[in-house]
Amino acid sequence: MKQPLSYFVTGTDTDVGKTRIGCGILEYAKQHGLSTAAVKPMAAGCELTDEGFKNEDALELIEAMTLSLPYSEVNPFALEPAIAPHIAAEQAGVEVSARQLTNHCQKIIDLKSGITLVEGAGGWRVPINRTETFADVAKMLNLPVILVVSMRLGCINHAMLSLEAIRADGLSVVGWVANRVDAEMSCYQENLETLKRQIPEPCLGVVPHLENPDGKEIARYLNIEL
Repeated sequence: MKQPLSYFVTGTDTDVGKTRIGCGILEYAKQHGLSTAAVKPMAAGCELTDEGFKNEDALELIEAMTLSLPYSEVNPFALEPAIAPHIAAEQAGVEVSARQLTNHCQKIIDLKSGITLVEGAGGWRVPINRTETFADVAKMLNLPVILVVSMRLGCINHAMLSLEAIRADGLSVVGWVANRVDAEMSCYQENLETLKRQIPEPCLGVVPHLENPDGKEIARYLNIEL
């Protein structure tokens, strides 16, 4: 039996497709015979349902993973305003610490699915309170990182700075995924080739611009060593 794998998924910015790439990774792992789990410990931009606030990204992860978990285990801090998480928490009167998020994520990791993904919010340095960021959670968990690169104008700088910060925080980068969010991006192929030359870690997939893709469609474009 293979050793369970766990990864922290972050992005070069907000709205880069972290969740959809995460769902693709979960589907890819499932197709390779692995059980899967995911946790998005803190999310803003949630909608009120009969069962409380729920986040669309967390619901997509629940749909994609093989492990059956209640919503509150996948997304324990669900905040309504679609703004920076630490501001949403302050407005909701909710106190959140990196240790709290870390402890919760560790419980899901300890379930020992074949692969477990921990998804942050926004980019690497997004605050969770006035003094801590999601990077602190990743560091406490000491997980290898998968970076989702949003293929649009500015992606090279965003990717290189994100990788620099991750490495400076002492964490390893498993690889990166190029996600073409901008169908009209100028010099797309040239930018992609530049990233491949400048990033020493492997490219785990190049996902073209897709309209409302599911995990199965995204998994077709991934190549991950499991």
